[in-house]
Amino acid sequence: MSLRARIETLGGRCDVPLAPRTTLELGGPAEYFAEPERDAALIGWLEFARDAGLPVAILGGGSNLIVPDEGVTGLVLAPSMRGVRVEDEGSSAIVTAGAGEAWDALVERTVVSDLAGLECLSGIPGSVGATPIQNVGAYGVEVADRLHAVEVYDRRSRAAARLLPTDLGLGYRDSALKRDPSRFVVLSVSFRLERGGRPTVRYAELERALSGGASLASVRETVIALRRSKSMVIDASDPNRRSAGSFFTNPIVSEADAARVFGTAVATGAVKAEGDVPRWSMPDGTVKLAAGFLIEKSGVEKGYREGAFGVSTKHALAVVHHGGGSVAELDTFAAGIREAVRSRFGVALEREPVTLSGSRDP
Repeated sequence: MSLRARIETLGGRCDVPLAPRTTLELGGPAEYFAEPERDAALIGWLEFARDAGLPVAILGGGSNLIVPDEGVTGLVLAPSMRGVRVEDEGSSAIVTAGAGEAWDALVERTVVSDLAGLECLSGIPGSVGATPIQNVGAYGVEVADRLHAVEVYDRRSRAAARLLPTDLGLGYRDSALKRDPSRFVVLSVSFRLERGGRPTVRYAELERALSGGASLASVRETVIALRRSKSMVIDASDPNRRSAGSFFTNPIVSEADAARVFGTAVATGAVKAEGDVPRWSMPDGTVKLAAGFLIEKSGVEKGYREGAFGVSTKHALAVVHHGGGSVAELDTFAAGIREAVRSRFGVALEREPVTLSGSRDP
């Protein structure tokens, strides 16, 4: 029996388009594709790929992902394990969700259940399994703040394992899972939330937008409204809809480099005073700068467009695919933005979306 026939017999498919499974709607097909709905099924596919000598790529919700124009060789697995479990621990609750659960649906469920901790992460597209990999964050909160544990399959030891936050080296949009993508596959994620707890409001923009006393529900509603105003929620009617959200991470620089950026901003007329440049002081003495501010003040305005790609009309950090483009064209467009910022401020922007590619067992 041929490999293609074996895969189809097991419930997989061949030559599956991946562009419709990403928010950028770009890229080629998967050579082989499967959507396991149970942990055991996912592990079975991984073992099948090992025996067949196939590289494996893991596809989550596709919201922070770029699929190469030529597609992905080998087996693409889209974990579809569902289910949510809540365990009480005094005033806290441990909420565990399968990797294939939709992230925003989980956040909504915790808010309705009066469980505090994830409300500021409302409206973010994608799957639960991807959140600890990227250490997803927004409006002053990161997954790291509430992460309890991650259940994974270790492709190196060929066994399931439980990883704690201390095992994950979590940082700004970073984790050990992201740095070693070929080793671990996320099966489920657990969060420690506060039953009846107060919402987290420590981000200035969110605080300004809230009127009256803040509840979990009002924070969720306000966060979604703020994200919608920036075209940062999935909306089929939004002309900015084909994007990967923030295309660049906020650069973290030394105090000396930050001071140089502040001076340049004043000298070029971007701001009147150095204090007008948005920044966040980091615990280690470095400074996080606002990539969107740097992009706009480098002459790349909202709505700027070249061919099939442009900057969102509502958020300078989002690169939008207007249809009919290629990843090669996207790379060229993004390189132009990076060069504009480097030339004006001497700051190197890093891409946030990752490229989907297969790897064999480590």
